[in-house]
Amino acid sequence: MSQIRAATNHSIFERWGRTAHRRRRLILVAALLVAGLGALWGTTIFSTVQTAGGFDAPNSQSQHEANLATQTFGRDAGDVVVLYSSPTLSTASPAFRSAVTSTLAALPKNRVESSASYWSTGSRQFVSASGHQTYAVIELAGSGDTARQTSYDAIKTQLAAPGLTSQVGGVVPTDETIDQQTTASITRAEGLSFPILAILLLVIFGSLTAACLPLAIGALGILGSFTALRLLTLITGVSVFSLNITTILGLGLGIDYGLFLVTRFREELHKPGTVEDAVARTVATAGRTVLVSGVTVAIVLASLMLFPETILRSIGYGGVATVLVDMIAALTVLPALLAVLGPKVNSLRIRRSVQRPPAAEASGGWYRLAQSVMRRPLLYAVPIVLVLLGLGSPFLHVVWGGVDATALPAAAAPRIVTEALNQDFPGNPTAPIEAIVRFGGPVAGSPSRTAGLTSYTSRLDHVPGVTAAQVTGLRGNVARIDLSYAPGPYTPQARAIAGGVRDVAAPPGATVAVGGQTAALADELSSIGQTLPWMALAVVLATFVLLFLAFGSLVLPVEAIAANILSLSAMYGVVTWIFADGHLSGQLGFTPNGTISPTIPVLMFAIMFGLSMDYEVFLLSRIRERYVATGDNTAAIASGLQRTGGVISSAALLLIVVIGMFSISSITFIKLLGVGMIVALILDATLVRMLLVPATMRLLGDANWWAPAPLRRLYARYGIREDDSPRPGTVRAPASEPART
Repeated sequence: MSQIRAATNHSIFERWGRTAHRRRRLILVAALLVAGLGALWGTTIFSTVQTAGGFDAPNSQSQHEANLATQTFGRDAGDVVVLYSSPTLSTASPAFRSAVTSTLAALPKNRVESSASYWSTGSRQFVSASGHQTYAVIELAGSGDTARQTSYDAIKTQLAAPGLTSQVGGVVPTDETIDQQTTASITRAEGLSFPILAILLLVIFGSLTAACLPLAIGALGILGSFTALRLLTLITGVSVFSLNITTILGLGLGIDYGLFLVTRFREELHKPGTVEDAVARTVATAGRTVLVSGVTVAIVLASLMLFPETILRSIGYGGVATVLVDMIAALTVLPALLAVLGPKVNSLRIRRSVQRPPAAEASGGWYRLAQSVMRRPLLYAVPIVLVLLGLGSPFLHVVWGGVDATALPAAAAPRIVTEALNQDFPGNPTAPIEAIVRFGGPVAGSPSRTAGLTSYTSRLDHVPGVTAAQVTGLRGNVARIDLSYAPGPYTPQARAIAGGVRDVAAPPGATVAVGGQTAALADELSSIGQTLPWMALAVVLATFVLLFLAFGSLVLPVEAIAANILSLSAMYGVVTWIFADGHLSGQLGFTPNGTISPTIPVLMFAIMFGLSMDYEVFLLSRIRERYVATGDNTAAIASGLQRTGGVISSAALLLIVVIGMFSISSITFIKLLGVGMIVALILDATLVRMLLVPATMRLLGDANWWAPAPLRRLYARYGIREDDSPRPGTVRAPASEPART
């Protein structure tokens, strides 16, 4: 009975392969239309995504404080901050004053809501310690990001003051610079990666025709991902940073899936049967692997939607859409292309060996490596685990920080302005801890409320670490208090100060909300910390269930998840050592600030956990094929590694090229993502999949395929299998006697 059900499962994949062969022209026409839509409409995503941001936790105390402050006092975000300096003149000089005030007065009123400077406020916080620098804060006209960007574009050439050095920073110029760098990174990465990928694929396949097929799927994946993101902008906000991630996934997974399918199709062509048979067998084997892999990656990326932060949710939406586009393209367009080409898939070859049958499964370099590992599995497994744990150890002392202008190159004007304000001006002018106090009635005219506000401000002034506390706004029943402090805004010391401020009791009859960059980071860490266990639980459970349905074992999913955790731990440790501790910063071209944004490890977990499972599913699928045919665990491992070792290494190399092009981004945390993913891929495709997995499977023996009887029956009925073989752990009976199950 189980064999009949398995045959039904097999027929689903095989029938689809035959359908793709019969409908190949219709599928290819539809693919061209989708590609055209992506090229014409999907690429407009660059002008519709949200600007940089989306890291803050919605509905947090800091977000509530920001909203209340904006409603009461208007926006105070420093849309544009212009730093004016002179090596000879001081701010006390009439010439310095005239240059700045005349420049600000000349700005068009329909583009600028207000401006503040030393001379309009009289506040010494606008003057640097040297007295040779000052800054002006400009509030732009416009009710939204797009409108304020338009206002900035209209005035940015009018901000220079005669005789002074002028540098422009602030929220809008920073976002504009990050957007420009992001778009430039994608364009440069695509332009550089495609020629390199084409050359590598040509070397891997030995045929120009075969080499072009994964590239075609990768290109379709990119266009499809842009189209999916463009659709998402119609219903929700999409972060500009999601463009980098979805482009990496679209191109990388598209090429991976194309490589798996084309390699299997060329192998199937050497077996008896027609081109249609070869396409059907390819979809029933490698196509099934692509389906399992794609669903796994999509489930992992979908876990990002559990987080309230905009950047994580939008990358989750975009990532799932991108993976599904890649998977559908690989299971429809590529079989149709293979059906059209048939044996011509090997045409335009650069070496004759491409037409030879594949080497025997019981020979070859990967087979010998597997046999070597399995002769001494502990000798391989123990040192590898220790190495991975050692590489991960720097992550134990990671310091969390935020994403601001310091993510830009050191020479970028917004970063120069931000660093100058933090270093040379008193009182954290760009990052005060801010408390909004709301009373039950107007403060003015009420001695009790005024006394309460004064007393509360005095108590804040005595919080350890606070250097000054002053009321900077009072309107109706709402007061704003800004607090200065010595440490950097993203340091643990600053977060401790913000926590101390929050612990101070509110004035009688009032409520208090504490915000600012430091408090926002504390809220972000709290939000991520609350959601992360649920994300991990969802990912582990979903992956476990899916791998069980794919392989019918309770042990293999545990092995796969444990191996992934080890490689991810090593990745986290390496990026902490590089980007937080500052090692290799000169070679990689970035300026370390000693911190890592807490959203980045979450993104890396989702992306790399999914991609690692991609290779795991491919390897285990070929091992399972041999095991269900022979029942010999050791021979199946060696055979599976021989069949997949070269393909996994090639896929990892190609993906490293894709990610490597993005790791040269001038935005520090995009570079961090790229470097971290490259490290994880190298470790995963070498130490983990080629050495640790075979060693572990050899140690466990037939227990790899164990499942209790009720679950074996469940797998026999619902398992995702590609053939009509017996279930794992069942050896075929000789032909002279009936098979037993």
